[in-house]
Amino acid sequence: MARELRKNFTLGEALLWKEISKRRLGVQFHRQVPVHEYILDFYCHELKLAIELDGSSHDTTDQKEKNLIRDYDLEQLGIKVIRIDDLDVKRNMDSVIRFLERIVRKHT
Repeated sequence: MARELRKNFTLGEALLWKEISKRRLGVQFHRQVPVHEYILDFYCHELKLAIELDGSSHDTTDQKEKNLIRDYDLEQLGIKVIRIDDLDVKRNMDSVIRFLERIVRKHT
C-alpha cells in the first residue's frame, strides 16, 4: 500500500516533498511511511515527527473523528503529528516552510 501511494501522490504532496526532501529542513523526511496500522504522508524518524497533508476529504465530520483517533494512536507511540491544509501548501508554501522550520527547530 505505501509503495503504491509513493507512486501516486497528490499535487500538494509533490509540492511539499520538493521543499522538504534532501534534508532541506535540516532533518530527513521519508514519504508514505507505514507506522502501526497507518501510512504517514511524511515522517522524520530522527524526530518522530509526522506531517499529514489534509485535502478537502478531511473536512467531513467522520474524517475529522478518524484523524483525531489516528493522531491519538500515533502520539501514544511517541509520534508528534503536524497537520497542514493542502490549500496552504498550494497557496502559501513560504509560510508552510517557515512553520515547519520552527517545528523542526523546537524538536531538535
